[in-house]
Amino acid sequence: MKLLRATLDDLETIVPLFDGYRVFYKQESNLDVARKFVRERLVKKDSVIFLVVSEDGEGMGFTQLYPSFSSVSMQRVFILNDLFVSNAFRGRGIGEALLEHAQVFARNEGSRGLTLETAVDNPAQRLYERLGWKKDDAVFHYTWEI
Repeated sequence: MKLLRATLDDLETIVPLFDGYRVFYKQESNLDVARKFVRERLVKKDSVIFLVVSEDGEGMGFTQLYPSFSSVSMQRVFILNDLFVSNAFRGRGIGEALLEHAQVFARNEGSRGLTLETAVDNPAQRLYERLGWKKDDAVFHYTWEI
């Protein structure tokens, strides 16, 4: 397997993975809209996508980071918004490799670190905690949606 930073050339490899990620979170499958969204992220360079591909070029998993900033620490922070491994490739350490690569990337970028939010029943929480992620019990997260 190969882990790389995705470019526009990788769009068609990412799209089914991104769509699978959305379906995991109970959204309707829509490859056309997924393609448009991912393409826009890559063209505008407003996210960083790391992709794992098999030896024959099949997409195995990905993670997507969005840059942000902390005003309190006055540092960049990356939001690890998406992490997904295709069902066919789970249990092979791909999620762990993606998370560790994201950590190295964040460190090399001089950021404060990474942050993520996940469903309370997501089994990946065990992996996060094993890799040193800390559950934040000190703050509440609120959302406002239109």
